Amino acid sequence: MSGLNADGFSLAARQPSVFTDLMPPRPRYALCVFISAFVVASSVADDSQKPQEPVKPSATASAGQNSTDSEKGRRLFETHCALCHGPHGEGGKGPTLAQPTLPRASDDESLLRIISLGIPNTEMPQAKMERSDIELVAKYVRSLGSLPRETTSGDAARGAQIYASKGGCAQCHMIHGEGGVFGPDLSEVGRRRSLSYLWRAMVDPNADVPQSYSAWRQDVSLPENFLYVRLTTRGGQEFAGVRVNEDTFSIQIRDATGAVHSFLKSELAELHKDFGKSPMPSYATTLSIDELNDLLAYLASLRTEK
Repeated sequence: MSGLNADGFSLAARQPSVFTDLMPPRPRYALCVFISAFVVASSVADDSQKPQEPVKPSATASAGQNSTDSEKGRRLFETHCALCHGPHGEGGKGPTLAQPTLPRASDDESLLRIISLGIPNTEMPQAKMERSDIELVAKYVRSLGSLPRETTSGDAARGAQIYASKGGCAQCHMIHGEGGVFGPDLSEVGRRRSLSYLWRAMVDPNADVPQSYSAWRQDVSLPENFLYVRLTTRGGQEFAGVRVNEDTFSIQIRDATGAVHSFLKSELAELHKDFGKSPMPSYATTLSIDELNDLLAYLASLRTEK
């Protein structure tokens, strides 16, 4: 059956329903509310059971963080490391770090260990930094491996001849167990020193010798401990050489022949410590530019033990 409403429109006849005919209005309303809440709760539960995709940082955010870390690592390096290794890792008193593979730190773990603990009996000290800062420095040092390696125009073979003859270097320096012991061992000097440092040492030997007082330290090697000493005993004997050891009451020196002499300070009439001076002669005028480049190439080639 159908009828007309007040506006004259036709209305479909109401169909009989157990839900509408048998259930009073108030319980019927409550049941509707309950069913709606159940459907909503079920939908929420289904969504919570679906695996959630992890929130990934955007490429821009990652790049920004890497840039910030790199800049902080560079600043830390300049503060703690550049004095010895150079502002760009090119080397100086310390070895060159701007190379793809570091001889003492072939992997990240060994690099972190060296920065954290230093290297015993060398000039490399322990780092006075937090672990997080050490990691940033290590990451920056690794990035230096992409820089171009220093090169020289000299000929290493000719340089070896100059070293052994005209330069007279073997009288004071040792290479792989051969030569003198008055000066530092040069067996691995090419790995430990940059080209600029080696060139400066040949033409101005005093440039990197410590300029002020430095007490002898057993855990530090040359050149930080380097000190040329001249002394006179109460008996009038004169000696000169490189300090080998020293304490409050005595001093030991090595002369140019390699002989070691020990003295009680109470027995000395004079004791002169020549800070900032080296007994090594300058080759700025002794050798030509080409000969200096050849000698530089030879020294730079001395990188590993035989």
